Amino acid sequence: MGDGDGTRTAVARWVGGWRCDVRSGDFEMVVDEPVREGGQGAGPAPTDLLLAATASCYALALAWAARKRGLTLPDLSVEATGTYDGPRFVELVLSVTTSLPDDQLAPLIEPAKRVCYVSNTIAHGAAVSVRVAPPAA
Repeated sequence: MGDGDGTRTAVARWVGGWRCDVRSGDFEMVVDEPVREGGQGAGPAPTDLLLAATASCYALALAWAARKRGLTLPDLSVEATGTYDGPRFVELVLSVTTSLPDDQLAPLIEPAKRVCYVSNTIAHGAAVSVRVAPPAA
């Protein structure tokens, strides 16, 4: 869902080390690197959030596609696995698990891909720009 003007915003405030406190919509969360990476493990790492966003967005898109066809997916699970190559994932694999028969699931896969904002953003690349704003007075 958008904020009315077609945008969404999250604000990350660095609090030290490898930790940020993040506000997104009405929610607050801690983002931190694992202890083995030098963080405190106080929350998911940014790449974990990317995988979580991808898995959950595609699960919701599959549920939407199923509802449109009068189907339910009571035991749906989507796992997102990223393969690193340097400072990025070079591959994201979504694994779908459900007891819905394959002949009913197969027609849902592509429609769900078309409406999943996260996987579409990753697959088609969003322009990333960085602007420096003056500190608040």
